[in-house]
Amino acid sequence: MKTSIDKFSAAIHDILEEYGDELHENVAEAAKAVTKKGAQAVRQAAASSFGGSGKYAKGWTSRFETGRLSAQGVIYNKDVPGLPHLLENGHAKRGGGRVAGRTHIKPVEEKIIEEFEKAVRDSV
Repeated sequence: MKTSIDKFSAAIHDILEEYGDELHENVAEAAKAVTKKGAQAVRQAAASSFGGSGKYAKGWTSRFETGRLSAQGVIYNKDVPGLPHLLENGHAKRGGGRVAGRTHIKPVEEKIIEEFEKAVRDSV
């Protein structure tokens, strides 16, 4: 069976477009699931690291945004947005000296990045 180069090009284009759409869907699903799971994990890590379930621990949530060619999950603290950076990395005290940071976000970040990469690889 013979086909013209124009039809061949269009067929390849259609196949690649379909594959791209499917891949985008799979990546978006993986990002959404991992983002939600990550917010819960940071919430638990904050509660255990700072002893309790106060405003800081309860404030962790996630947001998911998708575009034509992008999918993005964001985990953040809605109640005290500037505090996570200070608690994670430490900060200077008013009268001098420093408060040491308590690493509670970084381990969760590393874990969810691995989970996301694995989910994307498995979906391909």
